[in-house]
Amino acid sequence: MKIGQQIKFEVIAKQANSLYSLLADGQFSSTSLGRTTWKTLIGSQASLQSNCNKEGFNAFCTAKRLSIRIGILGNNENDCDSCDSRIGFGADNYLGDNNTCGNVAIHAGDNGNKNIRAIGYILVQ
Repeated sequence: MKIGQQIKFEVIAKQANSLYSLLADGQFSSTSLGRTTWKTLIGSQASLQSNCNKEGFNAFCTAKRLSIRIGILGNNENDCDSCDSRIGFGADNYLGDNNTCGNVAIHAGDNGNKNIRAIGYILVQ
């Protein structure tokens, strides 16, 4: 991700025929980077709610229909129903922020409310 002049990358080791095959069917496929690693893509300003921590490809929260193509979701309740925070690539606009790549957190993010836009780079091998 690129925020300002700072670019940060992280490797996601995932075996698949293609990136398209991971995303096109809309099915969730987990990753295991962890919330700390996702937050390092944003930097010291990153913020996520403490619970849920559902991460991967096509991650989604059920009740609010919050989703992200590649990333992690957070919730202030102890479930993945009504998430109000995310870091990643290809986010929907459910939170009304028009931020499709970067970090959005509202309602008790661990580093406050944030709307950090990023430029996303996805390199596939």
